[in-house]
Amino acid sequence: MKHIILNGKTRAKGKKSDVKAIRKNGDVPCVLYGMGMDNVLFTVPAKELKQLTHTPNSYIVDLDVDGTKYLAVMHELQFHPVTDATIHADFLAISADKPVVIDVPLNIFGSCEGVKQGGKLLIEARKLKVSGLPDALPDVLDVDITNLKLGKQITAGDLSYEGVTIVSPKSTGVCTVKHTRAAAAADTAEEAAPAAEGETAAQ
Repeated sequence: MKHIILNGKTRAKGKKSDVKAIRKNGDVPCVLYGMGMDNVLFTVPAKELKQLTHTPNSYIVDLDVDGTKYLAVMHELQFHPVTDATIHADFLAISADKPVVIDVPLNIFGSCEGVKQGGKLLIEARKLKVSGLPDALPDVLDVDITNLKLGKQITAGDLSYEGVTIVSPKSTGVCTVKHTRAAAAADTAEEAAPAAEGETAAQ
């Protein structure tokens, strides 16, 4: 999985007014925890944080807080209810030699058989949660829908990838090809064709 560099500055644990001042200055209050370490309070410029919050991609974060470096992943975000701006970010410290759980985007590709039959492809998940060593984590999880037929579904339990384990529930729907009126009409036409041929032969 790709890495992204994020630079932060330490902050003191303060009152609500102090936190508001941080946000007014264009920064986002953050906290790093995990790996048995004490919580690290820091700030990151809101514009820089958008590299993580405004993208469909997932990254391993090379976090630099006043010269001290950490390996981390984004864990939780809080957004303003009106402006949708990020108002707080939690990071989880990780180790290069221990498995990490992270959401990985899906790359759905292929000329779907069910769509050719007149069905409609519904995407039910954009990411799946997987576990693996940081260096083994893929940037995307490829899902080939070429052989997905009308009325059929691909779930997390149908997928497997080298080097990682899917931890999303096996029943998690990834994509489905739903029946449509066009598909029903095609089925009716196919059923009617043999009958019509029989009538012609009888004449």
